[in-house]
Amino acid sequence: MKFNSRGLISLDINGEIYDYKLYQSLESLSRTKSQRKSAKELNISHTVFNRRLLKAEDKLGFKITEKVGNGTILTRNGLDLLEEFQKYLIKIENTANLNIAGGHISTGLLESIKHPFNANIYSSSDKDAFELAKRGAVDILTLDDPLIAYERDIDFTPIAYDYLVLISSPNCEEISKISDLNDLNFVNVTGSAQRLAWTTLKHYDISYNIKFKVNSQFDAFKLVRNSENLHCFLNASYFKGNELLKYDTQHVISLVKVNEDKSEVDEFIDYLLNDGQESIENQGFIPL
Repeated sequence: MKFNSRGLISLDINGEIYDYKLYQSLESLSRTKSQRKSAKELNISHTVFNRRLLKAEDKLGFKITEKVGNGTILTRNGLDLLEEFQKYLIKIENTANLNIAGGHISTGLLESIKHPFNANIYSSSDKDAFELAKRGAVDILTLDDPLIAYERDIDFTPIAYDYLVLISSPNCEEISKISDLNDLNFVNVTGSAQRLAWTTLKHYDISYNIKFKVNSQFDAFKLVRNSENLHCFLNASYFKGNELLKYDTQHVISLVKVNEDKSEVDEFIDYLLNDGQESIENQGFIPL
């Protein structure tokens, strides 16, 4: 998603105004996971970029970014702030463009591939994006997990396949068979396709313990890698890990048409199902 200052969007939080420059910074950092890359993308110095984030944190009273290895990611509070900006922008955005909202995995895919459409893409959770779709605020809803559509008998269009890999703490012993998962401690990511992993473990009578619950797969990854004897199932399109449950957890990345009257909606979906499949595969997903 590309930004300019045309909207000059701002949010009023506890009497403090946060403008589109912070929005640009958060959106870019959510994709690049690097302050230097984001600064280059926004054509500002790394010092200016870092100072912008620190100033916002000082005004907000909480951390919106944190270091992970050689990179920087958004904290849960940072992600929440970005989502608030995105929801507000949806309300004021020029409707000539396609407005797309959905889960972090599916929107991340659409942001990463090249396509000939003017699209504004907003990343949140499947649940939050679904609420926006119900209000008619978006043209297309993307789903990391089709469960919402299944439960409500909503038609959806698969555009790719993904599956879950097992991520383990560095000190953990190698896991080579399903029985090795018995009595292990896990991180649960709310609203993700992890439900397929839990269903599989129950099917094989594997006992497991949910020690932590988080809202982001990136938060889960960080927690596991910085802990002892902790595990998590995450999307293979974004994370490398043990493929023990690959075939048990394969699922579709899908789209739901919200605005049936906009011709670009069908054109966009048709592109993804045909010319866009090679790009989808290049991003680590399994094409149709």
